[in-house]
Amino acid sequence: LAALPDYPFVRLARLLDGLAPGKSPLDAGAGEPRVGGVPDFVSAAIRDAGDRFGRYPPTRGEAFLREAVAEWLSRRYGVEVDPAREVLSANGTREALFAVALAFVNPEARPLVAMPNPMYQIYLGGAVLAGARPLFLSCRKEQGFAPDVDAVAEEHWTRCAFVYVCSPSNPTGWAADLAWWEKLFALADRYDFFVVADECYSEVYPDAPPTGALEACKKLGRDGFARVLVMNSLSKRSGLPGLRSGFIAGDAQLIARFAKLRSYTGPATPGPLQVAAARAWGDEAHVRQNRRHYAEAIRAFFAAWPGDEPPPAGGFFAWLFVGDDEDFARRAWVEEGVKVLPGSYLGAEAEGGNPGRGFVRVALVEGAKVAEELARRLARVRGQGA
Repeated sequence: LAALPDYPFVRLARLLDGLAPGKSPLDAGAGEPRVGGVPDFVSAAIRDAGDRFGRYPPTRGEAFLREAVAEWLSRRYGVEVDPAREVLSANGTREALFAVALAFVNPEARPLVAMPNPMYQIYLGGAVLAGARPLFLSCRKEQGFAPDVDAVAEEHWTRCAFVYVCSPSNPTGWAADLAWWEKLFALADRYDFFVVADECYSEVYPDAPPTGALEACKKLGRDGFARVLVMNSLSKRSGLPGLRSGFIAGDAQLIARFAKLRSYTGPATPGPLQVAAARAWGDEAHVRQNRRHYAEAIRAFFAAWPGDEPPPAGGFFAWLFVGDDEDFARRAWVEEGVKVLPGSYLGAEAEGGNPGRGFVRVALVEGAKVAEELARRLARVRGQGA
């Protein structure tokens, strides 16, 4: 724990401590989905399945939930997944992304875990607390924010246990294409490491749906899902972060190993929540509505923003270069009442510095009207607005 920095939002609270907002507050710091109320069918499912609170749920997930996930993967990506051997239930992706390091890291044999930089900080926490050392893959503007796998020395790949991939990316908005997946899979095969794909933003995109890791396995003619796991949840897709429900899918051997760990750590999702989750994976109408909500917010923000940053390929974050990110975040709050997250809090110091430094992450989660107002206020902070 001592090796880990304070969590980004703890650092943000400390940065703004004692400072009053200059205008009516707008919170664009946290990436919490805000798309309206909980779908009626979710509340009804929990109510109707209330008696399941009286029974221990299976750690792997109920068969009906794993089947619902497999059916969704088939509809979304055109892949066939065995719900009995290739799917596990998870309490959202956060829990699973952390715990996977405990299942796959041997600090004496494979002491490195690769991850994008900047990143979702759970990757760093999982790796360090499993006894590994992080191998940072810089994500810079000149590379389109793709994790730079070409810069990794062969000696580091040979010591790598697995790679975290976030596509679409939090915070940069980059999304992997088939060619990038092919390059990473070739490295995994050559150097014998695993790929853990965090795809929790897979259903939040303004235009074309991003290519998923399992979809890439099929299109590239790989042997099933060898070496590959994906994680996804209902938090962003369905606007249900409080349900704490997601899944892990992919390589059956890796699933079995992860399931063994989870049988000891006991993170079983309550039965009524599994019923609600299965219904949510089976419904696309609310997902399309949520996607429109975010797409409209993204378009409104970038129409009003005077900078040249591109809109995200997926996810709901604007990743803006502002110079001194901590100073900008402080001024945004004091001058305009806007809370944003300094990019350096999502990055780590590595060779060449912290690639998150100089950027801020802006969460566009409250619709087009608020997004447009955010752009105008932040432009004034950057000295580009009236």
